[in-house]
Amino acid sequence: MPIAKRSISSPGFPHGLKREPRFHRREILRAGAASAFGLTLPQWLSNRASHATALESIAPRADRCLVLFLNGGPSHLDMWDMKPQGPVDIRGEFNPIASTLVGEPVCEHLPRLAKNMHHVTLIRSMNHSVNNSHAAAVYAALTGHDRGELGGGAKPTDHPSPGSVLAKLRPSGGKSLPYIALPYKTKEGAGGPLQPGFLAGFMGPAYDPFWVLNDPNAPEFKVQNLSLPTDIPPDRLRERSQLLSGLGRSMQAQPEASLGAMDSFQHQAFELLTSKAAQEAFQLEREDSATRDRYGRNIYGQSTLLGRRLLEAGTRFVTLSWAPDANATWDTHGNNFNALKNTLLPQFDAAFSSLLEDLVERGMLERTLVAVLGDFGRTPKINNNAGRDHWNACYSILLAGGGIQAGTIYGASDRTGGLPIESPVTPGDVIATVYRLLGVDSTYQLYDALGRPHEVVPKGRILTEIIA
Repeated sequence: MPIAKRSISSPGFPHGLKREPRFHRREILRAGAASAFGLTLPQWLSNRASHATALESIAPRADRCLVLFLNGGPSHLDMWDMKPQGPVDIRGEFNPIASTLVGEPVCEHLPRLAKNMHHVTLIRSMNHSVNNSHAAAVYAALTGHDRGELGGGAKPTDHPSPGSVLAKLRPSGGKSLPYIALPYKTKEGAGGPLQPGFLAGFMGPAYDPFWVLNDPNAPEFKVQNLSLPTDIPPDRLRERSQLLSGLGRSMQAQPEASLGAMDSFQHQAFELLTSKAAQEAFQLEREDSATRDRYGRNIYGQSTLLGRRLLEAGTRFVTLSWAPDANATWDTHGNNFNALKNTLLPQFDAAFSSLLEDLVERGMLERTLVAVLGDFGRTPKINNNAGRDHWNACYSILLAGGGIQAGTIYGASDRTGGLPIESPVTPGDVIATVYRLLGVDSTYQLYDALGRPHEVVPKGRILTEIIA
């Protein structure tokens, strides 16, 4: 039954181990290749720990976060800020349907979302001054920073993604990967550079995400970076782990021999690679067919399901980028209505709604922050190709769980969906709020390789009005 909406407006191994040649150190290290920059998993863990910094205590409202990034710019006017009374060249082809928030309809092609709107906060007054290029807007949306240029790929001087910051300041346990990105390294145009905003930037590649780039919808899906040689039985692995632990203790009394033993980070990598929970999180075949069907038998639906499993296994932050390149999915300059009706909206409706429903059923939503973000919206006026173009002046996002006020509408757009008329919100505000909910002070200073301080989000207001 629909509920009344709440609307807010306000401003390597020792020589003695060579007797079993099938199980080599290089195989573990190869299995643990953990970043685009070629770091091995032990190196990655070592760097992460060596950079760990104490943080002022902020009680987190959320323990984990999943970002569904609708890469390319979803059309707010055709999804959840519809203008049915507007002229035909603005209102478009779709009809609104009632949702569980009284007076807040959504698109007819989002029927399952309509039944779950009472779980979310919808912000309808998003805007930014960043130009309308994808790269600059994606960077702003994901980091809260404006790089101030027309485009370009990821750079080592970039500000870090929230997943990278969480990996440093609020790391997960040793047997789970703190920050995972999937299912694409989204390019700035087909064949272009990697978009900015997903990496650790000046924090260094130790905090880059662990990339999952195999299609979870494929029957042979397997995360090879976390796969050990198949001819090593579990008992052999456990015996080897015990032996390595014993060697580690003996080496502490023999410093001159310690270089020949695995260091603590190799031990940690070994534990991660052989962790039952870490391995099982990627085994989607453990889900029943009905559940997999609910999420949608496509790369995005199954990636969302995988994201939920990873959060359950202890991963702190998951980012799903919904496009192989910026122009491939939500960038609907042409054929906007057919693309939305036949592919984009049904896939999103199934994935996001199933995620919300499962988090509620498992009692996880209260401590899990879910954010549906995009680089910008689409133009109010439909162009000559039956599409809508880039529009950064006004768009919408969804937030749910993790301390967010449920059943809330924040801000409003004008009658054409072109400009905010209540409580304008910037990406910096949203990312600062995300940090606050995850227990990170957005004014906390991070240091680059030259020792220069950078505030996590220097220009962002925490949206206390939407925090429960």
